[in-house]
Amino acid sequence: MPIDMRQLPSRLRRLDDALADLPLDEPMLLTELDGFLTGVLVSPELIMPAEWLQSVWGSDESGTAPFDDPVDVQWFADAVLARYNEIVRDLGRGKLQPIFDVDERNGDVLWEMWIDGFAEAMELRPKAWAALNASGDADVKTAISSMSTLIAVARNESDLDSMQINALEDQAPSRIIDGVLQLHAARMQNTGSPVSPPTGGRAAKVGRNDPCLCGSGEKSKRCCG
Repeated sequence: MPIDMRQLPSRLRRLDDALADLPLDEPMLLTELDGFLTGVLVSPELIMPAEWLQSVWGSDESGTAPFDDPVDVQWFADAVLARYNEIVRDLGRGKLQPIFDVDERNGDVLWEMWIDGFAEAMELRPKAWAALNASGDADVKTAISSMSTLIAVARNESDLDSMQINALEDQAPSRIIDGVLQLHAARMQNTGSPVSPPTGGRAAKVGRNDPCLCGSGEKSKRCCG
């Protein structure tokens, strides 16, 4: 069952506000982040947090996180990884609860930003996704095709006519859930284990000689730590 943005717990509303406040022209808001994290988790190739966090907070060429206070870096990483952990847990139970925004005027589910975030995660490993699609698994090909069709519709790049798109939009939330669960099953079959972040729902505390959470490649003591 999807999560309605209007019924979010306070910690997720705070994360949504923090995302909106990032110094970016088009920051990745919560529903887009949720799709992005899900895409990272079902990616056929492992993507480490130090890499994908930079896509979330839009670090500059040096890889530095856009926060003045190291405490803010840790809070932001903790908050994002807590949601990542929740998706790991749900996928492990054979469920998915995507966070969708809802049009308050008519109650329509606004799934487009979620699928756009998923597409951004796929773009981190295009060769791995292409190889998976060419693997010959019919269920996987169907799932990738379904997700790709939704991505094209969301980005106004689809060749479908308006009637087909309208019918597809009504089915989009359930198609997203079905597609992700199929891709997760394929990943489990290929790797034997799910990707999981540091345990406990929080990012692990970073030692002074560990790589900095901002992804700069520097030791924590020489960077944000």
